[in-house]
Amino acid sequence: MSKKGFGLTVLFSLISVVYVWPIAVVLINSFKDKTAISDAPFALPNGESFAGLRNYIVGMTFGNYPFYKSVLYSLIITVLSVALILLCTSMCAWFLARVEAWWSRALYLLFVFSMIVPFQMVMYTLSKTADTLELNTPWTIPIIYLGFGAGLAVFMFTGFVKGMPRELEEAASIDGCGVLRTYFGVVVPILRPTMISVGILETMWIWNDYLLPYLVLDMGEYRTIPIHIQYLNGSYGQSDIGAIMALILLSILPIVIFYFAAQKHIIEGVMAGAVKG
Repeated sequence: MSKKGFGLTVLFSLISVVYVWPIAVVLINSFKDKTAISDAPFALPNGESFAGLRNYIVGMTFGNYPFYKSVLYSLIITVLSVALILLCTSMCAWFLARVEAWWSRALYLLFVFSMIVPFQMVMYTLSKTADTLELNTPWTIPIIYLGFGAGLAVFMFTGFVKGMPRELEEAASIDGCGVLRTYFGVVVPILRPTMISVGILETMWIWNDYLLPYLVLDMGEYRTIPIHIQYLNGSYGQSDIGAIMALILLSILPIVIFYFAAQKHIIEGVMAGAVKG
C-alpha cells in the first residue's frame, strides 16, 4: 500500500470512528443508571452504575401506551410508504424518460426542485390539509410520504431509465404486451438495482422520521417509535435518560442491520443511475 493509500485509510478510519462513537455511547448508557449517565456519560458501566435490563423494561412499559404498538405502527407506515413510493415513482420516471415533450421535462424539474424545499416551509399547511383530507392515520399517511419522497426517487429512477434500451420495450409491444405488462414484465426487472437502493434510502428516512408523524397523527391513538421515545421525557425537564437510551438503541438496531445487509445494493443502484443518466 502506498503512503497516500495508507493516509486515506487512516483518515477515513478516524471519520468512521467519529460517526460510530455516538452509537457506542448510546449502547454504553443504555445499561447504566440515569444518575451515572449524568455524572459520567462516557464511562463504562461498573458494579454501582450497571442497571442491567432495567432501562429496557422501563422504556417498553412506560405509561399506558405499549411499546409494541409503536413498533407495529412504525412498521406499517414504513412498509406501505416505501411500497407506494417505489411503485408510483418508478412508473412516473419511466413515463417522463420516454415522453420527449417540454412539459415532461418541466415536470421532471419540479420533482428535482422539490428535494430542496425545506419541510418547515410547508409543515403547518400540511398539517391542516392532512386533517381536512383525513390523512392522519398510519394507513393514509403514506400518501404524504409519497409526496415528500417522490423527488429523490424520480431523480434516481429517471437517470436509470434513460440508459435502458428502447428496443426491449418495442419488442414487448410487438409481442402484444400492453403498457402495464411491459412495465411489470420488462421495466421492473431492469430497475431492480435502483429499486433496492431507493427502497433502502426511503426506509431509513421514514423509519426514523419524527416530525411528520408528530404533526399529522393523533398522538392519543397512534405513536411511532420516535414519538414513543419523546414521551419518555417528563415535565419540568425531568426524564429517564437511561430508558431513552435503551429505546433509541432498540429503534436504530433494526435499521442498522438492514442497512449493513443491503449496503452493496445502495452503491450499485446509485452508480447505475448516475452513470446511465
